[in-house]
Amino acid sequence: MKLSGCNFHGVIVIVFVMLSISSTSAMTKFNVLNFGANPIGRTDSTDGFLKAWNAACSTADSTFIYVPKGRYLVGSLAFKGQCKSPQIIIRIDGTIVAPSDYGVLGKWESWVSFERVNGVSIIGQGAFDAKGPFLWACKASRSNSCPLGTTTLRFTKSNNITINGLTSLNSQMFHIAINGCQNVQIQGVKIIAAGDSPNTDGIHVQLSTNVEIFNSSIKTGDDCISIGPGTKNLWIEQVTCGPGHGISIGSLAKDLEEDGVQNVTVKKTIFSDTQNGLRIKSWARPSSGFVQGVRFIDSVMRNVQNPIVIDQNYCPHNEHCPGQVSGIKIKDIRYENIRGTSLTPIAIKFDCSPKNPCTEISLGNINLTYLDKDAQSFCCNVEGKVFDLVRPNSCL
Repeated sequence: MKLSGCNFHGVIVIVFVMLSISSTSAMTKFNVLNFGANPIGRTDSTDGFLKAWNAACSTADSTFIYVPKGRYLVGSLAFKGQCKSPQIIIRIDGTIVAPSDYGVLGKWESWVSFERVNGVSIIGQGAFDAKGPFLWACKASRSNSCPLGTTTLRFTKSNNITINGLTSLNSQMFHIAINGCQNVQIQGVKIIAAGDSPNTDGIHVQLSTNVEIFNSSIKTGDDCISIGPGTKNLWIEQVTCGPGHGISIGSLAKDLEEDGVQNVTVKKTIFSDTQNGLRIKSWARPSSGFVQGVRFIDSVMRNVQNPIVIDQNYCPHNEHCPGQVSGIKIKDIRYENIRGTSLTPIAIKFDCSPKNPCTEISLGNINLTYLDKDAQSFCCNVEGKVFDLVRPNSCL
């Protein structure tokens, strides 16, 4: 075990309980059609959805909101909590469609948002279609008139949340955001956006505890899953990613005072044609944040540019880089059973902070190649160990 300088090395040879729809028989039921929602998609159904929510929220019993098949044109939907109902199940079998004019939603932080709710489940085989390509084209033109864009589905300061079986299409920005929540289960979702769509993170988690993401497919233009400050007890399993920027912890060190990330498990994942695989990234500036207790287990890399990377000098496009030293402390990170192909010669890159070197980094049973040849590893300011065969040969 040693603290490395910067060097290269070549190779020397849950049980998730499915929500039963039959359990809704004893619930008070509401159909959005009865509140004026239009399934043809030609007129605005925003008011009908809000009225259905208000009726369910104000009911003392467990409630069930149904969105039948069809296309529903809606603007910004803000569902507020402090409900009387202890459980609200929303089944979406139709498609929720955003206005084609991106300016209608672009000024809002979220398209569909839930704040301070408890016991809400969104289930079904329906979809959210945010019409993102119109805004992406505006941004690609570098026009100063483009709005920032909106997140498709956001939960804030909410508990006991389930998202099961839905599809998110072409989000303007993030597809799903979990912020300040506890006990969240995301299962069987499909996220789809173009590989060059800007800032379209698939699932973003921050300031949240006990979040599970299972059996989901994410194709997007940014991180498939991004993990922000204050995330604790996150479990990700059986997720496919690509195109996209991989599964990333960070970017961190945006702020001087920042909560840490701890107890994260990423297991049985497949990355195809992604920019990164398993990544931890932080800006090179002071911060009180940290990352510890992370397990990356059983991942397949298929033509991934950077399969394994810790980057504490993160600065996309090399623009407005802080040029300081990252204060993020990274320790107890384990990579195990990672295999596949790298599109670049360096398959493992640990570029850590000179002030706060990465510690307790471990590698085991790693088999990554570059163009059917030996790949390389790069280490800077990192201490760790190898506990099983590693290819490329570890620089730890």
